[in-house]
Amino acid sequence: MIEVEVEVEGWTSAIDDVVSVVERAAMAALGDREGGIVILLTDNETVRDLNDRFRGKDRPTNVLSFPAAEMPGVEGAAPLGDIVLAYGVCAAEATEQSKTLRNHLTHLVVHGVLHLLGRDHEDDAEAEAMEGEERAVLARLGVSDPYTLPHDG
Repeated sequence: MIEVEVEVEGWTSAIDDVVSVVERAAMAALGDREGGIVILLTDNETVRDLNDRFRGKDRPTNVLSFPAAEMPGVEGAAPLGDIVLAYGVCAAEATEQSKTLRNHLTHLVVHGVLHLLGRDHEDDAEAEAMEGEERAVLARLGVSDPYTLPHDG
């Protein structure tokens, strides 16, 4: 089950069907795996606070993933965790990278879900594998490769 909570109006002002965009991206990244995910669309200050408290980094970032604790003996699909996205950071990145906010958000949700599924990018090999998986999911969603820089002319 995917639950989307929108705390900041900027998300809904910028993307009409933002909840559908987020749900579609999360479901695509999950594939046939089951598990509950809560996705919070919030502001830079909330993400800055979480990033400081849980990662020791006193600055906002685009997306944070918080895997759920193991819950042995739970029947059905266990919670996978939470994903939190900062509107200001995401909107600025989309502009800087000449991407639509919709496509950038789709990418970041896929990225966050893959983290909840145990993927990481701590070293080059992990990063390459995770980026490849992201590209495949995004291609199925009709979103171009987020790691390709736009070309002039």
